[in-house]
Amino acid sequence: MRTERDFLGEMELPDDAYYGVQTKRAVHNFSITGHKINRDLIIALAIIKKAAAKANVKTGQLPVDVGTAVVQSAEEIIDGKWHEQFVADSIQGGAGTSINMNANEVIANLAIEKLGGKKGNYKIVSPNNHVNMSQSTNDVIPTAIRIATIRKTNRLIKEIVALGDALSCKAEEFSRVLKMGRTHLQDAVPITLGQEFNAYASAVNRASKRVKAAMTKLYCINMGATAVGTGLNAEPEYIQEVVRQIGILTGEAFVSSPNLVDATQNTDELAEFSSALKVSALALSKIANDLRLMASGPKCGFNEILLPAMQPGSSIMPGKINPVIPEVVNQVAFQVCGNDLTISLAVEAGQFELNVMEPVIAYNLFNSIEFLTNAILALNYNCITNIKANLERCQEMVDNSIGIITAISPHIGYEKACAISRESLTSGMPVKEIILAQNLVSVERLEVILSPEEMTKPGISGKQFLLPGLKEGGEKAV
Repeated sequence: MRTERDFLGEMELPDDAYYGVQTKRAVHNFSITGHKINRDLIIALAIIKKAAAKANVKTGQLPVDVGTAVVQSAEEIIDGKWHEQFVADSIQGGAGTSINMNANEVIANLAIEKLGGKKGNYKIVSPNNHVNMSQSTNDVIPTAIRIATIRKTNRLIKEIVALGDALSCKAEEFSRVLKMGRTHLQDAVPITLGQEFNAYASAVNRASKRVKAAMTKLYCINMGATAVGTGLNAEPEYIQEVVRQIGILTGEAFVSSPNLVDATQNTDELAEFSSALKVSALALSKIANDLRLMASGPKCGFNEILLPAMQPGSSIMPGKINPVIPEVVNQVAFQVCGNDLTISLAVEAGQFELNVMEPVIAYNLFNSIEFLTNAILALNYNCITNIKANLERCQEMVDNSIGIITAISPHIGYEKACAISRESLTSGMPVKEIILAQNLVSVERLEVILSPEEMTKPGISGKQFLLPGLKEGGEKAV
């Protein structure tokens, strides 16, 4: 064990711990979620510390040997080493001070060893004076959240685009599969399964655009704002250089906020981004609802599509298969909506020069992005890619539906169509048979009117059979 001291007193730490006394206090104080600091946030913190050290060396504020050791230590963390040393809980008081100090202490102790010292000898490299030079938790944490969010979102957008492509492929595959459309969960008019999947692809493609648009607001960062946005203890040259270095290290076009006080006080852009995630999750959930309904059965439901069998569905009912992938997408959507509410409340809870609720904002934002990414991966590769159409069932439901009367209505009139609908409901006789039995339309005309090409495009189905100059309503037909 070794002993470290801060202004509150002494604490013992294991010799192999690279974190220090302030992190140890945070572990004692905040046993909240059981989830440690998010991996992308750890990398983002290391990127900031490396960028700050390089900027401070360039402006002559930080000794070259110390700066070099800090940079090398941060690079190891960026490369994936020492993440187990980030032990603070994700949700904590202090606006993320414990998260920032966890990074400062780990990097300081790594740097100390590189300079030949022993952990805890902060005269060599200080977590506050050197690693945190020209910084405050209040500009480090907001910037780290944005860096981490963009890293995660780039992965999310990639999977959203892939899902949209997969749905478009299915739309083409199902372009001639006629089925019944439904409104109010009641028979409406025919539609192709391809048209339905094309609509899903459009909704997913909108989601990717929505998330991209919201993400653009996150490239404006407040590094150099220090405590309240005034830039106290940060040289103007440093502020410009640290943002430039962050851009180089991330490969992203980060810029300094034109109003550092505003950027330190307010987190509304994170709420806006969370809202984009929520709306996208709602679109996915609607698609999942449709898939579950279309796959219901197999004997006593719609059974219009066949989902891939992923696992046995019951511990008591032999042979049962459940739509587990759409179900998990629904549940993720519910979670994202709940996360968005938490983020909204936390964004509103800021006071004066700082929003101290950023840890809970980050925790829920990261969860939303990661959960959505994983759910989309599952939906795409464990469901959409291998969906099959039940051609016979789709055609059977079209043939037996009353909804096709809508296509015939312009040829026989609305009132007559209503009467045929009631007769079909009462007798159980298909609409087509009633029309042919009453000699209202010839077999040849009926085949054209009820063809998929005619019924699933704009205009009157079989319009060529209506006499020119007559009102649509079938006063007289050829």
